[in-house]
Amino acid sequence: MDTMNITKIVGGLCGALLIYLMIHWGAETLYHTGGGHGAHGEEHAQGYKIEVADTTATGDPADGPSFEELLASADVAKGKKVFSKCKACHKLDDGANGTGPHLFNIVDREIGKTAGFSYSGGMSGIGGIWDIATLNAFIKKPKELIADTKMSFGGLKKDADRANLIAYLQTIK
Repeated sequence: MDTMNITKIVGGLCGALLIYLMIHWGAETLYHTGGGHGAHGEEHAQGYKIEVADTTATGDPADGPSFEELLASADVAKGKKVFSKCKACHKLDDGANGTGPHLFNIVDREIGKTAGFSYSGGMSGIGGIWDIATLNAFIKKPKELIADTKMSFGGLKKDADRANLIAYLQTIK
């Protein structure tokens, strides 16, 4: 490599650096908001503040119908649609376990006692029955009710979806 090529390379790098510095200087001039040296103690805010009304609830946090009211007016057909999120792991036929236990006659069945299914220690040790309140709490956030559950589903947030699903599961007998 001769000196002419080296000179071209160094000149190209210097030119690129000069262009970068000019763009940086121009952007700093256009978008500089003050502060730092020369601000003379003045505080500047970028943009402007939008005043919004306070949205915190002052009354009952459960605005709307209770879960019992939702369950009383639940739509079984919508519950069947919601069950489509469950059917990858759960079967509805009696004795037909999948990744999860079958849900045939789940309402008022003992927790953690499905024949032929291996439950986690937390699930088999909780005891009790799958009544409406327990099903609702478990479907809402499974790991909150039973921390050691194998069920990886995050839960159903909407009360109406849970009510519809439980109404549908009540028909599977």
